[in-house]
Amino acid sequence: MNRRRRWPVTLKEGPIGLRPLRLRDAPLLRETRARNAEWLRPWEPSYPEMPLRTTGLASYVAMVQAIRAEARRGLSMPWAITYQEHFVGQLTVGAITWGSARSAQVGYWIDSAYAGRGIAPTAVALAVDHSFFRVGLHRIEASIRPENRASRRVVTKLGFRDEGVHRRQLHIDGAWRDHICYALTAEEVPQGVLRRWCDEGSSGPTMEGGSGPGSALGTQGPNGGEGPHDPARPHPGTN
Repeated sequence: MNRRRRWPVTLKEGPIGLRPLRLRDAPLLRETRARNAEWLRPWEPSYPEMPLRTTGLASYVAMVQAIRAEARRGLSMPWAITYQEHFVGQLTVGAITWGSARSAQVGYWIDSAYAGRGIAPTAVALAVDHSFFRVGLHRIEASIRPENRASRRVVTKLGFRDEGVHRRQLHIDGAWRDHICYALTAEEVPQGVLRRWCDEGSSGPTMEGGSGPGSALGTQGPNGGEGPHDPARPHPGTN
């Protein structure tokens, strides 16, 4: 384990867990994302120079390898989201900046078959608490399309602040889209995000939407190309 950055690590709250993404997850990752293609499409990054997305296993293997390499350099923490030990999605705390900033961005997506069970907010809360109180990060951001009300509800219930709209920030679903920047700092949640969610936010089901603030994919997505800077992805990481 890298003692400074506390990785790799497995986190768990009830039936919901985060475990490090493994190379052997590539086939399951491909199958789950293919089955959820329409569910994820409105929030996924697209590339103006490479409009066609491939679904070959080799590109997913390369993507997972790239994500894991960034984790070894302390630039991201890529997790598989599990529910009752079953793979149900992915979450990455990425674009980690050390030095005086100590900031990062969070991205995630959930299998549509498991939406509405509070999985996404619990997973985000686990990741943010680990980032703040074990890793030593100070600020976490999430960029979300204004149309993605379900995902916006997830982060606002966890205490993230709306810091305004970034105009035409990312190329999503074939066009340049506005995103709302949400942010949270460690001082704002001294008791932890998970505790806030359990005490105040988990009184009923939450429709997480097709994707959270980010696809959580690596710098080389499954379309096989080096994409433009996507702040919800691990480094330089949809909505």
